[in-house]
Amino acid sequence: MAADDQSTLPRRKFLGRASALAGLVVSFAPGMRLIDLADAKPDDEAASAEVRWGMLVDATRCVSGCEACVNACATEHGIEMTDRPEIDAQWIRKVDLIDEDSGREISLPVMCQHCEDAPCVAVCPTGASFRREDGIVLVNKHTCIGCRYCMMACPYMARSFIHINLVGQRTHSPRGKGTVESCTFCVHRVDRDREPACVEACTEAGHQALLFGDLSDNEGELAKRLGEVQSQQLRSDLGTNPGVHYHGL
Repeated sequence: MAADDQSTLPRRKFLGRASALAGLVVSFAPGMRLIDLADAKPDDEAASAEVRWGMLVDATRCVSGCEACVNACATEHGIEMTDRPEIDAQWIRKVDLIDEDSGREISLPVMCQHCEDAPCVAVCPTGASFRREDGIVLVNKHTCIGCRYCMMACPYMARSFIHINLVGQRTHSPRGKGTVESCTFCVHRVDRDREPACVEACTEAGHQALLFGDLSDNEGELAKRLGEVQSQQLRSDLGTNPGVHYHGL
């Protein structure tokens, strides 16, 4: 497998890789009012710092070639795939890794890591990239100017720039041509006590490779599972403290 293919990488290269992109194009989808996801909590209830939403990805359960999580994300957020993959949005992507010493191959999804100290937030000149009190990192499409500084700062290549005219948009998941976007942990679902679409799809597919929950709830299923298995965060050396943990890397 080619080492330079973003979807198939040596394990060491994957864990140490960073992205670098630049450019500026800004225009909003005509007739589309982009809502501020910071107000997604029902009944004017503010996001609470007592909660830290996170996810455990079990690479021992993730199946190579399975795209259930990717397809569910695209359907949930109205992401249209084109015949130009280089400009398609990638809120969640599957990556195949090879251990160059043992030859072991694993497959896993990579998405926004919802970092505690998010580089994308730190470099955003307008404050469009922001982190909610409950740890979910989002982009306010009203104030995003499409500078793509956040894309350059993200060590996980987790953000996409919208180049194309948008169709089939979802009112619960605002997007805009000329802006940057990334996984939102399906915040519209989370705020209504539902799991992200990718987690639900993975469970329905019978893999149970994704577990979502409150990292700060010691009695919750996620925290208990993290206490039982060995896990790691991608690029933990950067000190961003991602909300996504991986088991089986």
